[in-house]
Amino acid sequence: KHWSTLVSWLRKGALKDSENIAKPEKIELFPTSALLEGAGATQQMSVLAHYSDGTTRDVTKLTVFQSNNDLSASVDDHGLVTAGKRGEAFIMARFNVFTVGVQVVVIPEQLEYERPKLPTNNYIDSLVHDKLHKLRITPSGLCSDEVFIRRVFLDIIGLLPNQDDLNDFLEDQTPDKRSKLIDKLLERKEFTEIWVMKFAELLQIQTDDNQGMSYKSTLLYFNWLKDRIANNVPMDRIVKELLTSKGGTFVNPATNYYQVVKDNLKITENVAQVFMGMRIQCAQCHNHPFDQWTQDDYYSFASFFSQIGRKRGADPRESIIYSKKSGEIDHPVHKKPMPAKFLGGDAPNIPKGHDRREILANWLASPDNPFFARNLANVVWAHFFGQGIIEPVDDVRISNPPSNPELLDDLARRFTQYEYDFKKLVRDVCNSRTYQLSTQSNLSNEDDLRNFSRAHLRRLRAEVMLDVISQVTQTRNKFKGLPLGAKAIQIADGKISNYFLTTFGRATRETVCSCEVEMEPSLSQALHLMNGDTTNNRIKQGKLVTEMIKDGMDDSQILDDLYTRCYSRKPNQEEKKVLLSSIDQDAKQQSLEDIFWALLNSKEFIFNH
Repeated sequence: KHWSTLVSWLRKGALKDSENIAKPEKIELFPTSALLEGAGATQQMSVLAHYSDGTTRDVTKLTVFQSNNDLSASVDDHGLVTAGKRGEAFIMARFNVFTVGVQVVVIPEQLEYERPKLPTNNYIDSLVHDKLHKLRITPSGLCSDEVFIRRVFLDIIGLLPNQDDLNDFLEDQTPDKRSKLIDKLLERKEFTEIWVMKFAELLQIQTDDNQGMSYKSTLLYFNWLKDRIANNVPMDRIVKELLTSKGGTFVNPATNYYQVVKDNLKITENVAQVFMGMRIQCAQCHNHPFDQWTQDDYYSFASFFSQIGRKRGADPRESIIYSKKSGEIDHPVHKKPMPAKFLGGDAPNIPKGHDRREILANWLASPDNPFFARNLANVVWAHFFGQGIIEPVDDVRISNPPSNPELLDDLARRFTQYEYDFKKLVRDVCNSRTYQLSTQSNLSNEDDLRNFSRAHLRRLRAEVMLDVISQVTQTRNKFKGLPLGAKAIQIADGKISNYFLTTFGRATRETVCSCEVEMEPSLSQALHLMNGDTTNNRIKQGKLVTEMIKDGMDDSQILDDLYTRCYSRKPNQEEKKVLLSSIDQDAKQQSLEDIFWALLNSKEFIFNH
C-alpha cells in the first residue's frame, strides 16, 4: 500500500503539498504502561497521531518501534511486544519527528510474592522499594560494617581507612555511627579533591598550546574550581560564573572555559552535555533520530554563544574573553539567522547589545530549566553506585529513560530545595539504606542490573587505585607541579599522566564525554599489576614487611595487618590457616611479601564492593 502511494505521487510529478495541509503535532503510544506475566506473553502497541486540523489518525503501521532491552521485552516491526526474562524495557515509537515511549514490566508467571516490610533510612529507600515492588524484587540485606567503612572511604575521599579509623568505627555501638562517619568524611579535604578531579574532566582542564591553554592558565583554572568546591559554593553559582565569565584568562580563571574550546558549535554541544546531560550533536546536521531535538533547536541554542569575542592580552599567554554584542548563527538549510532559544524552552526577550550568555546562564542554572538539577543529581548518583539512574549520565534522551524516574525527579527536587548544595545531596545518597546494601544477591535480584536492589562490584578508577596502592605500601608518587607524596587525584593538568594511570583508563580530558573514564578491567591492567613496578617495586620500597618483622610481630599479626590495610578486615580462620602454612620460615620476608603482592592483585582489593 505505502509503496504504491509513493509511486503514484511520483507519476503525478512529485507535486508539493499545499500550504494548508494538516501536519502532525504530537503522537501518543498506547497502552501507557504494561505488565506482562511470563515469558512469551504479548502486548500490541498502538500509535495515535494528532494533526494540526484537530483530527487524529492511527499511524501504528507507519511507526518505527524499538526496545532498549530485548532480553526482557522485544518488539517487532508491527508493535507487538513479547515478554522475555524478568525485568523491564522501554518500548520506543517514532513517527515523523516525534519519539515517545512507555515502560513494560515483565515478571515470572504465577509468581508467589508478598511485598516485604522493609526499613527505610530516607526518601531514597522508599522510592527504590516502590520500584522493586513493581518488579516483584526483594533487595539484598545491609553490608557489614567492614564492607561499609571501606566502601564509603573509597567513594567519598578516595582512600582506605587506616587501622585507627577501622577500630574506632567497629567499636562504636551507637545506632547512627554510619551517619556520623559520613559527616566526618564529607569534611575531609580529599572529598573536595575527588570532585574537583571529576569536574576538571567535564571542563577539560588541560594544557593545550594549540588552543592557547598554557600551564599557568590550566593551573589557575584548576585552582579556581578547587576553591569553589572547597568552599561549597552552590553548583548554580559555579555554572553561572563559568558561562558568563569575561576578562583575562589569568585575572578571571573561569574565562578559560571559552579558551579550552573555541568553536561556538562545540561550546554549544558541551554546555548541553555537561550541564543538562544531553548529546545534541546529531541535530547539527539533521533532526535527532532518537530524541526530540531538531536542527532548529540546535542552532537556536547555539545562538547564545554567537557573540563570544577573544583577543590577545598584554601577556602573550593570556587571552581576553568578551562579548562582541553582535554576530549571528545561520541555519545551514535556509541560511537565515536563528533567534536564541532555550533548549526545550522558550525564546527569551534579549535587549540589543545584551550579553546573551547571561540570559542563558540565569535560565540554565535555575528551577526553570528542568534538566539542570536532574543532570547533576544523576552524576552524583552514578559516582556512588557505578551507574546513573540514566546511563550513560550524559546521554539523556527519550529513548534512554531513567530506570526510576520518580527517584530521579525527587533527587532533583530536593537538590533544588537545597539551593544546589552539593554536599547535602551526597549526604542523602550515602545515608540511604540503598547505598549500604550488600553485593550478595538473592533469587529475586540476581539478574537485576539497573534497579539498585543490591550493590555491585565497581573497579577503582585509575587515580584512586594508584593512591590506595601508595597508601597501603607506604610509598610516594611524584607528579609535575606537585610535591613528592602528592596524590594522583590532585593532578591539575589532564596532559600529566604515567603508564599506570593510562593503562587503568584515566580520562584524557580531550572531550566532555563520561566515557573517557574507562572502568572496565582489561588484560593489560592485570599484567601490569602482576609484573609491573607498581606493586613489586613498591612492596620493596615501602619496606613494610621488613619493618613489621623488625618490630617483632609474628606471622599471624603481620597477616592481620596486611589484610586490614588492603581489605579493611582480618583474614578468616580458613584464609589464615592456608597462608600461615605457606610461609617458608627460611625465607620469611619473601613469603610475606609474596602474600602482600597477592592481596594487591586480588579482586577484593581493586574493586569497591
